[in-house]
Amino acid sequence: MAPARPESPNDPKSAPDPAAEERLVIALRSRDEDAYEQLVRAHGGRMLAVARRLLGDSEDAPDAVQEAFVSAFRSIDSFEGQARLSTWLHRIVVNAALMKLRTRRRKPEQPIDDLLPTFEADGHHREPGKPWQPAARLEQREVHRLVRENIAKLPDAYRTVLVLRDIEELDTAEVAALLEVNAGVVKTRLHRARQALRTLLDPHLRADRE
Repeated sequence: MAPARPESPNDPKSAPDPAAEERLVIALRSRDEDAYEQLVRAHGGRMLAVARRLLGDSEDAPDAVQEAFVSAFRSIDSFEGQARLSTWLHRIVVNAALMKLRTRRRKPEQPIDDLLPTFEADGHHREPGKPWQPAARLEQREVHRLVRENIAKLPDAYRTVLVLRDIEELDTAEVAALLEVNAGVVKTRLHRARQALRTLLDPHLRADRE
């Protein structure tokens, strides 16, 4: 089950004026501090949301974003313009967040196995899932809140893959490269993360819920 996706950095509706973006890049390359502030104003909120999806609502998220913007400002000469500036910045923020994940003290986590479906010897689900409420009866804002809160409950290794694949919309090869694992590991973790997320959401979205 893939969670509802927020606006993507590649969404055509959010596309900037190419000429304005080119002017911004030129100003950034000249180390114009006003251009740096413009970059932060234009993309800071969205990039903070990216970091929070990966790191949770901790002080690590704004720290990662700040470090990413400083890194982008310093390395703007490497931006070749083959992708949009927001896409390039998005990758830098993701990398900064992943670095935080690798270095911060790990907190005790609920084992993912506790959230996965169990099966009888004949292959049938031991506890078959109940139907969810029809989409027409669901308040989208509430669903997004529930999805966000329950993604945050997943163990880091699984939450990261789910966020990168289903929300940030990176492909399997990109995620594997970022996490320094093979594609098979990414696919396995994604499958298990989706199953676990459904388990977490089930009590909130079941059609027979009072």
